[in-house]
Amino acid sequence: MKRIIQDIKSQQFSNVYLLYGEEAYLRKQYRDKLKNALVAADDSMNFTAFAGKDINVNEVIDLAGTLPFFAERRVILVENSAWLKSSNDRVAELVKDLPDTTFLIFVEEEVDKRNKLFKAIGAKGYAASFEVQDETTLKKWIMGLLKKENKLITADALNLLLDRTGTDMEQIAKEVEKLICYKYYEEGITQKDVEELCTVRIQNKIFDMVEAVADKKQKQALDLYYDLLALKEAPMKILALIARQFNLLLQVREMKTKGYDEATIAQKTGLNPYFLKKKYLPQSSRFKLEQLQKAVQACVKADEDVKTGRVTDLLSVELIIVSLSM
Repeated sequence: MKRIIQDIKSQQFSNVYLLYGEEAYLRKQYRDKLKNALVAADDSMNFTAFAGKDINVNEVIDLAGTLPFFAERRVILVENSAWLKSSNDRVAELVKDLPDTTFLIFVEEEVDKRNKLFKAIGAKGYAASFEVQDETTLKKWIMGLLKKENKLITADALNLLLDRTGTDMEQIAKEVEKLICYKYYEEGITQKDVEELCTVRIQNKIFDMVEAVADKKQKQALDLYYDLLALKEAPMKILALIARQFNLLLQVREMKTKGYDEATIAQKTGLNPYFLKKKYLPQSSRFKLEQLQKAVQACVKADEDVKTGRVTDLLSVELIIVSLSM
């Protein structure tokens, strides 16, 4: 990321950039920074954007070989093409022999680093990885957003905000904007403000539901289920999230039992280290290994029962909650 900022400041650009990784907010931010630095906002003659898996490769290649029209650069943006996962030798060759006046920006969520195009971009230009940010980085970023608006936030409010938003920076930015508008005439943001204003993620309700199941609080677990239904969440989506939660808890419990450290568990499960330590490790320890295995099997059975018509989707989730919280 620092390299991109340096290139923009110095106006010394590589002919090809790749922005990839899970953090969509950062990918978009740096995509726009590069685009705005390389070409004027109103220059539709020299900027072309392609998106999706059905991009015409010939069109991109032809355009890349065309000189800019009364400008220094021709800029081509390619997003979500999947070319960095599947093989695309023609685009790899294009990158290797790109005209000096043509600048390519690739934006992808997932890449295969063994891919010929990935290697060609690395050799010709710069590939920047945008991964999910850790707790410390997110807190500094949030406080930076608030500082620009002359706002302060208490430590407990900051912790609650992260609990409610997760690590999705786009969601965090939306919630921070809401808080700034809400406290327009006041400087400080408190835990009460976050409680009143910030959206609770569905994943948080699923986590609380599983917590209630672990505590054998059947009514509380069912109430959380009915809350999700009131929010128009589909029963099968809720079932899938419950199954995912128990499956993650099972993986965490198994690896912890085998002596894996937290960093390895986070890497293997794909969980953010902050949420692994704060939520998944404590919750997984509240179940026996056999309980988690049975819970995962019960979710699979419930899914099969719905798909074969033996039970309705609405009832299947109720039965799962009741059976696991007895």
